[in-house]
Amino acid sequence: MSVLDALEAGPASLARLVQITGLARPTAHRLAVALERHRMVTRDSQGRFVLGPRLGELSISTGEDRLLTIAHPVLLQLRDLTGESAQLYRRQGNVRVCVAAAERSSGLRDTVPVGSELPMNAGSAAQVLLAWEDPERVHRVLRGAHFTSSTLAQVRRRRWAQSVGEREQGVASVSAPIAGAGGRVIAAVSVSGPTDRLTRSPGRLHAQAVTAAAEKISEAIHGTEQATALRG
Repeated sequence: MSVLDALEAGPASLARLVQITGLARPTAHRLAVALERHRMVTRDSQGRFVLGPRLGELSISTGEDRLLTIAHPVLLQLRDLTGESAQLYRRQGNVRVCVAAAERSSGLRDTVPVGSELPMNAGSAAQVLLAWEDPERVHRVLRGAHFTSSTLAQVRRRRWAQSVGEREQGVASVSAPIAGAGGRVIAAVSVSGPTDRLTRSPGRLHAQAVTAAAEKISEAIHGTEQATALRG
């Protein structure tokens, strides 16, 4: 569990695992390799350990993913309120994954299928998922990013992000952070659509709605966590 907890924050080399867990190097290596055999852990393109696909499969099989259950009706409300497609993103290693979406039913729209893997170096959701990360991980992503450290500082200050043409030309988006236990950012909620409709300042149109949706999901998550703790 120490190894899995360490990898929850993202990819880690063996040296980094040793540093985070406090385990002896041979022990950390043995445990990580054993978890890899069971697909609980895998490796990225740089050979670092990352959380594996088996965790996602187990989460789906239980049918009790609280975040998705809570977020679904909020995404529908956000879509109807803004008139734009709404998405929920989680970070997984070097990418962000769309884990839920509520698509605009007609007209020109930005469609992001559930399961899509998008880069962490472009887009408002990437900004949100990166803004509260540790400086070392932020620095690695910023080397090839469409935004800067100043952008992320602004995201932390106002608690929402916007992008215009970062991920795809002609597409704009607004995102806000969803907080889990201890206030840690666990996901980003977004709306996206054509720049012609969202303008060059999409935050001016939809930041309030997106931030309210993120806060609603965060509060509901905290409520279920407290209820679980009381039952325990």
